[in-house]
Amino acid sequence: MNILGISEGFHDAAVCVLRNNRIIFASQAERFSGVKNDKWIHSDQLPKTEKYKPDVIAYYEKPFRKNLRRLYSGQGWKKITTNFDVSFGHHESHAAAGYYTAPFDECNVLVIDAIGEWDTISIWKGSVENGYMGQKTHTLKKIKSWKYPYSLGLLYSAITQRIGLKPNEDEYITMGMAAFGEPIHNLEYQMLENNHKGCMDILPKARSEDLAASVQDLYERELLKLVEMCPHENLVIMGGCALNCVANSKIKGKNIWIMPAPGDAGSALGAAALVRKQKLEWEGPYLGTPILNPVNISNVVQELLDNKVCGFATGRAEFGPRSLGNRSLLGDPRYDIKDTVNDIKKRQKFRPFAPAILEEYAEEYFEGPMNEYMQFVAKAKHDYSSVTHVDGTARVQVVKKDCSSLIRQVLEEWYERTGCPMLLNTSLNIKGKPMVNTWEDAKEFSKLYNVAIF
Repeated sequence: MNILGISEGFHDAAVCVLRNNRIIFASQAERFSGVKNDKWIHSDQLPKTEKYKPDVIAYYEKPFRKNLRRLYSGQGWKKITTNFDVSFGHHESHAAAGYYTAPFDECNVLVIDAIGEWDTISIWKGSVENGYMGQKTHTLKKIKSWKYPYSLGLLYSAITQRIGLKPNEDEYITMGMAAFGEPIHNLEYQMLENNHKGCMDILPKARSEDLAASVQDLYERELLKLVEMCPHENLVIMGGCALNCVANSKIKGKNIWIMPAPGDAGSALGAAALVRKQKLEWEGPYLGTPILNPVNISNVVQELLDNKVCGFATGRAEFGPRSLGNRSLLGDPRYDIKDTVNDIKKRQKFRPFAPAILEEYAEEYFEGPMNEYMQFVAKAKHDYSSVTHVDGTARVQVVKKDCSSLIRQVLEEWYERTGCPMLLNTSLNIKGKPMVNTWEDAKEFSKLYNVAIF
C-alpha cells in the first residue's frame, strides 16, 4: 500500500510517502520554494511522489474543526483546496509522527504546540494490540488535553514577537537569548489570553533578555508538570515546542524520543502513519531530495585545516529544521570563528553554533543529555567558545558509528589529522531562508557567500 501524507494550508507544508511501513520520501515545501515555512505544497515536490501512486491521501488535520476555531479566535474562514481521502486531528497527527517512529511500543506521548484545531497541549497513550489474524496494531488514545485559548506555545510565540523577533520562526532565538536575562516577570496569566492578537503592549519597560528568560522559565516549569502527568517511563514529545532543547534537557528519569521533524511538517508523516497504524521502519532523518555528487573527504578536511569555513552538501536532505550533516556549514571549533560564521549566515552575534562530535568521544567533552538529533543541551567540559553558549552549554550532535551521513567520515579523518573529534556544524542556509535542497542551490550559495561547497 502506498500512502501520501500531506500537511498544507497553514504552516510549514510537507509531503510524506509511505510504501507499507517504509518511509520513501519526506520533505518540507520550503526546500523547493525558498520561502521559509511555506504553507503550500510546491509543484516540484509532487514528481517525487508520482511513481508511488497513492492508494490513500491523508491530511494532517480536520479542516472544518480548524476553521471553527479560526472563526472563534477572529482569524476568519480559510478554504482548504487540498484533495484527500481521510483526515485526522492536528494533535493526533503530531502524536502519530512521534509514536510510529519511536523505538518502543508502549509509551506516553506529549504534544505541545501553539495550537492545532482546539487542542494546545495533549497527552496520549501509545500501546500495541493483537488485531486480525494475530497482526499487531499500534494504537493511540488521548487521555488528557488543554484547549485554546490556554496555550504555552502561543504565548512563547507572542513573546518572541514582543522582543522584536519573528513569531512562528524565531522561537529558537528567544530560547538562546534567555541565557542573557533573568526570569523576573510573571507571565502565567498571559497563557489564558488570546495571544493570536499578540502581546506587544505587555511590560513596555522590560528588557528583551528578561522577557525571554521569563517565558523560557515558565515553559520549563510547565513542561516538567506535564511530564509528571505521563506515568510511563517511555516518553515521546511532539509539536513545535519539542524543539526547545534547553527545556528537554531538564527532564529526568524518562526514555525520550523526539522525531527530528516534530512540528507541522512532521505531521504529514503522522497522518500517513495513522492509515497504517503500525510501526514504521525508521532508518533515520535523511528522507528528502538526494544530491548524488561524490565528495572527496580529504578536500573537505584540508579546507578546514586551512582555517576556512566550508559547506557540505551530499546525500538526501534532512527531514526537519536542523542540519545533521548532509546540508551543513562546517568549521574548526578550536578557534573562535563564531563571528565569521554568523556573518556568513547573517545571524545575531551572540549566537553560538552546535558541535558535531564522534560518538565515542562525546562524554569526554560534554556532560548531560545528548543524541544524534541535537534535541538536548549538555554542559561543555572544554572552552571552545564557537560551539558553547554563554551559559556553558552546547546543543550537541552525537555522530554515531552507523550514521549514514558522510559527516561521520569527515569527522574520522579530521580527528586523525588534528586529534579533535568535533567540528562546528550549522545548517547550510542564511537567516530567514530554508536550507539548501539541490546541488544547484548549493552552487548558488557558494557563489553568493564565497564559501567552498563540497
